[in-house]
Amino acid sequence: MGHYIEEQGLATAGISLVRENTERIRPPRALWVPFELGRPFGAPNEPEFQTKVLSSLMALLERTDGPVILEDFDEEPPGGHSFDQSGVFCPVGFPKPAVETDIEVLREVYTEIDLLKPWYNLSLDERGRTTFGLAGLDIKQAAEFLAGFLEGTPNNPREDMTLGEVFRFTCEDVKMWYLEAATAKSNVQNSRSAADWFWGETNAGKLFLDLHSKCIKHEDEGIRHVGKTQLVPRAQEHRLND
Repeated sequence: MGHYIEEQGLATAGISLVRENTERIRPPRALWVPFELGRPFGAPNEPEFQTKVLSSLMALLERTDGPVILEDFDEEPPGGHSFDQSGVFCPVGFPKPAVETDIEVLREVYTEIDLLKPWYNLSLDERGRTTFGLAGLDIKQAAEFLAGFLEGTPNNPREDMTLGEVFRFTCEDVKMWYLEAATAKSNVQNSRSAADWFWGETNAGKLFLDLHSKCIKHEDEGIRHVGKTQLVPRAQEHRLND
């Protein structure tokens, strides 16, 4: 669409949340951002940071070195990993992740899913919507697909997507499923506190952290890109050394 508009003499620029899609579509100008899906300008209630993202996007309109320009915005939304978690209400308590083998990780993730499933359903009933389902897998299929990368490369369950795309979407699906379930009875406004719960207190978060070292060395370029730039948010990277 952007190329057609530019043929009429109007410059265009857009934000990319999924870099692989943008690389394939090749719009005239795009700014890739490392934010969660649905938040193209980062965290809410951060006007200075959002303005910085918008300024970076608008700056692309001045570029003439195309025909395709894809820039990376490599800053995470403001806020570190030390903040109040009182806004998160998770109706299910989990023991601190401490499993040792890949099989145990997946088994514990399945247990978490079973415990959280009623609360995810409650969230769906009360909100009337969900952000889960990008990859087209159910939640346990999604967990099994991700765990498969701990020991090798699982089969691509989607013929219409690259392995990297399915991996990225599945990661987003699992994270959002957990967060929607955990906040079913809460009006959480601080997404960073919810993220800290996911990454620090669940075996699903541990699975993601374990995947990092595998993915950054993977033979598939799309998997490597997700592992290096999108799998673990910058505010949670300190957990890679725990």
